[in-house]
Amino acid sequence: MAAATKNSYEAIRADILKGQFHPVYLLMGDEGYFIDRLTELLEEKVLTETEKDFNMLTFYGVDSDVHNIIAAARRYPMMAEHQLIVVKEAQNLPKFEELDHYVSNPMPSTVLVINYRHGKVDKRKALVKNIEKIGVVFESKKLYDNQIPPFIVSWFREQSITIDEKSAQMLTDNVGNDISKLIPQLEKLVVSLPAGNKRVTAELVEQNVGISKDFNPFELQKAITRKDLLTANRIVDHFGRNPKEYPMMATVAVLFNYFSNLLECYWLPRRDEQSVMAALQIRSSFFARDYMTGLRNYSAGKVMEIISDLRRFDASSKGVDNVSATQHELLRELVYRIMH
Repeated sequence: MAAATKNSYEAIRADILKGQFHPVYLLMGDEGYFIDRLTELLEEKVLTETEKDFNMLTFYGVDSDVHNIIAAARRYPMMAEHQLIVVKEAQNLPKFEELDHYVSNPMPSTVLVINYRHGKVDKRKALVKNIEKIGVVFESKKLYDNQIPPFIVSWFREQSITIDEKSAQMLTDNVGNDISKLIPQLEKLVVSLPAGNKRVTAELVEQNVGISKDFNPFELQKAITRKDLLTANRIVDHFGRNPKEYPMMATVAVLFNYFSNLLECYWLPRRDEQSVMAALQIRSSFFARDYMTGLRNYSAGKVMEIISDLRRFDASSKGVDNVSATQHELLRELVYRIMH
């Protein structure tokens, strides 16, 4: 994930854990996971369980009135240092921008948390600018595919568990960047760990998530990168015997992501490992090495041909200009064209 800037998820989370609270939090964006985690952490840390009875209120946008929220936020806490006001689904709150009447002069003892999901508030608005002066504005964005492995590593680290890079990539290739689908798989792995074991391995992923550590799109990509035709064909044949588990569209997506990134590497002033990691925002040399191998084994012209073939075969797998070829036959031909 990105470096921990002032308003990053990591920095905000760290401040909350240290008990450093702000008067107002505007948590907005398309990725609900980070909004929910920060809200839950504030609910856990701002008040004790006994303090919550008198000092915590939750409003829902569609059923709430902005003036009632402001009136509640202006109250003093009862037998506690703070009171916590959480506004959920604030994108449905009528006259939302009138919250600026409160934000312009907030109560120091109130922590107001505004959840604005499925979009964001225009940062040019006075409300947002005033929140930025005294509180936190956090935009929760969908993660890109290359950000998912670091997210998985970070998620397990919070549970005091480690995961090797291959296993993190296997999970990414299988689930993609939909965090709502990814988290249940990660939780399943935590439950599956033997007593006393704090490390997730490829074998554990294979046993509990149903992903083969030897036959998956990531391993096919690595075989193609190394120009290991024998291994590539073995994986393609395995995919052909299990078409429901390994749909061609998912495999093409993994290969397209790799070769699109590889093409970027040819325009770098320096094609060393550190330059590749910086350009592609890769935090681990484990993944950068695959691009260094690709740079040695494929020319820029060949990569452009491969990207064109990936687009064409993806269309064919969906029935475009294809009458009878199976996905297995298409994938076999695609891999042959890539590697020759």
